[in-house]
Amino acid sequence: MKYAAQYLQSAVAIVETYNGDIPLATFLKHYFSANKKFGSKDRKYITHLCYAYFRLGHAAKDRSVPDAIKNQLLLSDQASNWQELFDNSSIPEINLDTIFPFVSELSDEIDKNAFITNHFIQPDVFLRVRPGREEKMINALQQAGIGFHAMSKNTLAVSAGTKLDGVAQLNSDYVIQDYSSQQVAYFFKIIASVLGNPQLESRNPNPVTTISIWDCCAASGGKSILAKDIFGEVDITVSDIRESILQNLKKRFQQAEIFNYKSSICDLTKTIDSRLKIEDYDLVICDAPCTGSGTWARTPEQLYFFKQENIDRFQKLQQQIILNTIDAVKNGGYYLYITCSAFKKENEDQLAFIEANSTLQLVEQQLIKGYILHADTMFAALFKK
Repeated sequence: MKYAAQYLQSAVAIVETYNGDIPLATFLKHYFSANKKFGSKDRKYITHLCYAYFRLGHAAKDRSVPDAIKNQLLLSDQASNWQELFDNSSIPEINLDTIFPFVSELSDEIDKNAFITNHFIQPDVFLRVRPGREEKMINALQQAGIGFHAMSKNTLAVSAGTKLDGVAQLNSDYVIQDYSSQQVAYFFKIIASVLGNPQLESRNPNPVTTISIWDCCAASGGKSILAKDIFGEVDITVSDIRESILQNLKKRFQQAEIFNYKSSICDLTKTIDSRLKIEDYDLVICDAPCTGSGTWARTPEQLYFFKQENIDRFQKLQQQIILNTIDAVKNGGYYLYITCSAFKKENEDQLAFIEANSTLQLVEQQLIKGYILHADTMFAALFKK
């Protein structure tokens, strides 16, 4: 590749400046904005090499930046694209456990080697097509000349970095939602089959016409939009500790044509706001703050800077949130606990805590192994009161 050595030199300079305080993608955006000499192709290749360094995880810390980048290019079978960077000198082999030194903390069901090597490649971007928009969305992608892979009728995968601006209506026709996150629909359908739903076959002779939902750690509202598409008529309450996030959610809900909802800024580590109507929900969705270890293939810098003691910190945080939200489920209602973590302490170990501190009973749990499909790895467990 022409200019490979110069790209490597620029990537090394960036990596040595970056300290992890902000997302790498944001840092790179600011860096290139301040350095106008780089064209679009330059930015693409330099960005690739920067990410290659952090994809080597903690193993990168024991090598020079150039050697770490070359190591990762070899491990991910991309060296042939960067032949100019390699000479006859040998590159030392790497033990996968040094890349991800938290293997002992992973959930038991995870294939350790497959999970670690999944960090070498940027995951796909997944589009969830909203009900009734399937034909429109496929036509729009084809007309724009965008290649895609249909994972299912409503799930399309495109390559990372694909420009989707102007392709159908974001949040109205489709939402950008990781494949594993979309699998939460399975649990919603379990609930709908019991409570009743006009869109789904139900065994309930007296179906609930409107499902009341509290999305207590709502973030950008992806799970709420999914719930709307599964349940139909919903009365949604969303809360988050961050006001800016709820402002973004408001805009997204408008695009998604969700208007019947309540919103509250709420710190769930403390006594919750009385406006949230304790013991009043058919479903509480607790998509808990977590290490995000199941998403580090997208943000490998988080793996690089992660410290093991943070696992216990997040476990305690989750338990505080659980204690302040489990009583909001009405009798016969459901509590859905979700993380985007691959760690047992944040996943399976929390189930015993929930059962010990409530009258909730486990219905089903699932470790969603996204690393098999270049998606995020997640965990979800459904309880019933």
